[in-house]
Amino acid sequence: MKRLRHNLTVAALVVAAPIAAQPLELLPTSAGYQPKDAVEQGLWLEMDEAEQQMRASKFLIDDPELNAYVKGVLCRAVGTDKCGAARIYLMRTPQFNAAMAPNGMMLVWSGLLLRARNEAELAAVLGHEFVHFEQQHSLKSFRDIKAKSDAITWLGFVPGGMLAQIGLMGSVFRFNREMEKQADMAALDYLSASGYDPMAPSKIWEQLLGEMDVQAKANKSGAAAQEASDFFSSHPNTRDRMEYLRAAARTKAPSSDDGSERYRVAIARWWPRLIDDQVKLNDFAATEFLLNGLARGNWTADLLYARGELYRARGKEGDLAKAEGFYRQSVSKDPALAESWRSLGMLLLRQGKSSEGRKMLRRYLDIAPAAGDRPMIEAMAREPQK
Repeated sequence: MKRLRHNLTVAALVVAAPIAAQPLELLPTSAGYQPKDAVEQGLWLEMDEAEQQMRASKFLIDDPELNAYVKGVLCRAVGTDKCGAARIYLMRTPQFNAAMAPNGMMLVWSGLLLRARNEAELAAVLGHEFVHFEQQHSLKSFRDIKAKSDAITWLGFVPGGMLAQIGLMGSVFRFNREMEKQADMAALDYLSASGYDPMAPSKIWEQLLGEMDVQAKANKSGAAAQEASDFFSSHPNTRDRMEYLRAAARTKAPSSDDGSERYRVAIARWWPRLIDDQVKLNDFAATEFLLNGLARGNWTADLLYARGELYRARGKEGDLAKAEGFYRQSVSKDPALAESWRSLGMLLLRQGKSSEGRKMLRRYLDIAPAAGDRPMIEAMAREPQK
């Protein structure tokens, strides 16, 4: 499970900034659940400390509208009577990941928001993690750790509390195949009961598997292939997983409600930042596969913008011309997409097409008058004095 361990390491480093020591007010579950014994209380204390760090992280997405939307998707999926147990933290981290701790802390990484193609797929992942929480899988994993070694005592002897926390969290959130299948099936029940497309779980896992396969093939050392193998070593066999999820979905009432438009609107303001973070991973093959999967033949303005960003960033022979073409298609499809005008203008300037480039930048400023980079773009868009 190297990928997950790597992701948790990144998360730990992300939240390592100094924080103010404040007591954490925990929302009880619908039944007012509290830890039952010393082992569970110890796990909660560790997760409470991690949650305080999440609150102070500079990577926390402090966007009330987006947070409320994601919480609303979870509430629709699992029911408003249960979702009050969750406190969601959106983290600006470009990899695919989500997890829910036994104290109710749910982490959702921005890479998941980019990879979900609609609301139903997001609900599938959130519901899956909620089932792990509801069925106390992390507690069961922690008790297994305690049976083998005293994790709390171990934490006291390992220098550097953060490093110790990485080891603990990496074990707590590692579920066995039986637990993963339980979460898959219970989440599917939730999804179907809430009226979402029951095929969504199999679709998003299929998309993720394809991306990982492309990533593995592009990595000549084979390291990515090993990562993929390790990631799924504690999960059901991926092909089996696709088959049992699809088979189970066929027994549910079909639904065409995948919430595509609601989802598009909800993440629209964050889309350029999600794309920028993904492109900066410098994983061209996987990102190209991801964008093709999101488009599925329908290259919308925002996806064309994203593809332009990808090719512009790589910058191999012919890439800049392709990027220019993607940006032009993007503004043709949606003239109000400010980022495409900005990127097109910058690219034209880079290619020596100065007059047209300045014109595109002025168009960007017309559409986004309150842009944070306005002073810089104004200077670049200004016609030279004769």
